[in-house]
Amino acid sequence: MPTLGQLVARQAHRAPTRDALVHDGRRVTWAELDSDVNRAAAVLHGRGMVKGDRLAIMSTNSNDLVVALYAAAKLGLLVVPVNPRMAAPEVTWLLDDSGATGFVFHPGLAAVADAARDAAAAPPRIHLALGPGQGGPDDLRSLMADAPDHSPATSTSESDDAEILYTSGTTGRPKGVLLDHHRVIWAGLNVSMTVGMADGERILEVAPLYHSAGLNLLLHGGTAVGATHVLLEKFDAAAVLDAMESERITTFFGVPTMYQMLLDHPDFRSRDLSAWRLGLFGAAPMPPSTIERLREAAPGVRLFNLCGPTEAGPGGIGIGPDHIARRPNANGWPILNTEARVVDSEGRDVAAGGTGEVVLRGESMMKGYWSDPKATAEALRDGWLHTGDVARIADDGCVTLVDRMKDMIITGGMNVYSVEVENALASHPGVADCAVVGAPHPVYGESVVAVVTPCEGWVITLEDLRAHVSALIADYKAPHRLVLGEVPRNLSGKIVKHVLRERLRRDAEIPS
Repeated sequence: MPTLGQLVARQAHRAPTRDALVHDGRRVTWAELDSDVNRAAAVLHGRGMVKGDRLAIMSTNSNDLVVALYAAAKLGLLVVPVNPRMAAPEVTWLLDDSGATGFVFHPGLAAVADAARDAAAAPPRIHLALGPGQGGPDDLRSLMADAPDHSPATSTSESDDAEILYTSGTTGRPKGVLLDHHRVIWAGLNVSMTVGMADGERILEVAPLYHSAGLNLLLHGGTAVGATHVLLEKFDAAAVLDAMESERITTFFGVPTMYQMLLDHPDFRSRDLSAWRLGLFGAAPMPPSTIERLREAAPGVRLFNLCGPTEAGPGGIGIGPDHIARRPNANGWPILNTEARVVDSEGRDVAAGGTGEVVLRGESMMKGYWSDPKATAEALRDGWLHTGDVARIADDGCVTLVDRMKDMIITGGMNVYSVEVENALASHPGVADCAVVGAPHPVYGESVVAVVTPCEGWVITLEDLRAHVSALIADYKAPHRLVLGEVPRNLSGKIVKHVLRERLRRDAEIPS
């Protein structure tokens, strides 16, 4: 199997004049991209970076970001993607935890990057902006002008480490997921084969490339099939529609909120989106009503719900257009080249209709957590990745996630899975967004707390929501408390429930 750097070289040989990247009006062919990647690798090597070093990269989606990612791959460096919206202390923690010896960043983020480096216990030796900025010409793009464009001499194999991807930290401090070239490429191939990506695909890259889905599934998976990557730095419904129409986008991946915003845009139905054929989503549940709106408004688009943790590459389970309309709340079956089971606390398969933990096995599963053997031993057992996700399994093997193990609520001795309650709440016409968490209760152990963002113009009451939910799920699962406000989500679209719990602990005015 090739390495990530070899993927680029192969496309440069196979389709040299095809567009590889499109961003901010600039087009880069595969031949040009391979040349840029080689020049960037030469600069990093000339500055002292060698195989096995860690390179932290902090940037919004851009051509320069992609060049840096593949340059690191060709040198045998481990990429450490950094969320560009992080504050300096958070970046410092990632630099220290990964032991990064190099740090490259978008020039607009120089102030944060400088502060993070200065506070680091062992500051990275190489500290470069990706492109020209106010600090002068000493940046990666400018230095590339005088660098050789031949492939670096470093020997890299598929078993060499490629990435340290820090988890989104929905339950606390993030952990570094270690993946080698073999695992990363399999993650991309598994999904591209599952959904049917083809040679010459045109992918809109609006999902951030610091996140495992955008990076491994879309960028690397798309590169493996010779796709053209159209890059947007952030999601804006009008800009996405412009790009989808003008660039004849065939594949779009987004979180459910993005799809809802696209559907709500007044120009959605008037745009020529006839090239769009693959609609991928994940990171959070898609309300069944949104799926139905999509199927009605864009009938030619094949919808796929993809579900899997960063620890799996990401990879895991999915449900496609043949089943998604009939089972909109389900997450589906194992994707290609992946095994999935639902097991009890003793590791035994649960019976149909039962709930248990999802465990996964396949070529894309992580090697382990970076510098954390204890957490690795807890997650990887007997060849299976224990995800911490609680799911119900049907008699045909279809899996439906119902909660995180740490998020399950036990109230009055009854198990309540927050996703079930959230789905019921989301079907209320006045609910724009919602989350459900447990809070300590002196009698029941825990109470079910709903945090709801109302739609504009709606007045939401606890009694109204309880009546609505109780018609859909058991009455003991209905919320006991209601908090009106914004639901905290990370940039991957996932609800950050430890933030909600901390908010509830601090808020002494929540009614009982």
